[in-house]
Amino acid sequence: MPRSLSVTSSPVRDLLALTARPEVISFAGGLPAPELFDLDGLRAAFDQALSRRALQYAPTEGDPDLRALVAARMTARGLPTDAADLLITTGSQQALSLVVTALLEPGAVVAVEEPTYLAALQCFQLAGARVVPVAGDEHGVDPAALAEVVQRHRPELLYLVPTFANPTGRTLAEARRAEVARLAERHGLWVVEDDPYSELRYRGTPVAPLAASSERVLHLGSFSKVGAPGLRLGWLRAPATLLRTLVVVKQAADLHTSATDQAAAAAYLAANDLSAHVERLCAAYRARRDAMVEALPSALPEGARWTDPDGGMFVWVRLPGEVDTQALLPKALARDVAFVPGAPFHAVNPDRATLRLSFTTNTVQDIAEGVRRLGLALS
Repeated sequence: MPRSLSVTSSPVRDLLALTARPEVISFAGGLPAPELFDLDGLRAAFDQALSRRALQYAPTEGDPDLRALVAARMTARGLPTDAADLLITTGSQQALSLVVTALLEPGAVVAVEEPTYLAALQCFQLAGARVVPVAGDEHGVDPAALAEVVQRHRPELLYLVPTFANPTGRTLAEARRAEVARLAERHGLWVVEDDPYSELRYRGTPVAPLAASSERVLHLGSFSKVGAPGLRLGWLRAPATLLRTLVVVKQAADLHTSATDQAAAAAYLAANDLSAHVERLCAAYRARRDAMVEALPSALPEGARWTDPDGGMFVWVRLPGEVDTQALLPKALARDVAFVPGAPFHAVNPDRATLRLSFTTNTVQDIAEGVRRLGLALS
């Protein structure tokens, strides 16, 4: 049977259809707040892009202006980057797919933090890879556990969301980042640093990207969480030797990412202060995170545990006992509230008592009401 027929559907995508009713307060999708999109700025940027006649074929590597602007932003945020280091992609999900196509053969071993981003698991499954989980804690993946996995399973690739991880919201501690980089260098291990959330920091000091520590780290970024996901614009930072191969793989995939969207993004970055927009996002999302974390103690059963993330979009919950949150989901939907059961985020041994809550899409008032409904569904 073709591998594509065995790939499981994303439960988040399936849930979006179930939560389309306006009365449902959904904590399911990791969606930015639509009322915070910079519509005026984006509209003006698209007008400018069209006036430049950006409707023709474009270089596979991406719009030169956009690559230069992204490189400058990355350098300013602690990851020295040149435009030539970057490949513009159709969202960071495509960037991951290109890396998997370029580096992995069927049967290759991929190490992932447990739990991890479920769309990455789909990507590895489609490639026919064998996924091996690495244990972690509130400080991220455990380097000692990673060293054991590397010694025992010889993975070709390590996949991490090290800053405000999806689904847990956790951040890999700075000292552990250095240890992961050393392991990668010592064993010739490629590391994928998937980094869509790091600009959405609500407290604490920013941590340098993992890619700043090693050329073995491939850095994936995206406009989806700080701009708009409908643009489908991401990027991949890689050393020149691998980037050449990735460009050829992308040529075979789609020739190039939308030239119009790239030109609009370049025009937007040139004319607007994206960092100031991100500050506005952080102010709104900080209040929403606080509202969720403050509401959970009175709604969840005694013995429940949850994360209190420094940034990102998610709170990760574990309920006490041997409950199955997939079985609890219909009860929640009947109360007009939605979450994502945690089992699909696990590569091998699912913890069925877990669930993911996203706090960015709803207002503070709706979050309080949604958590109240969740408490009724779980009681």
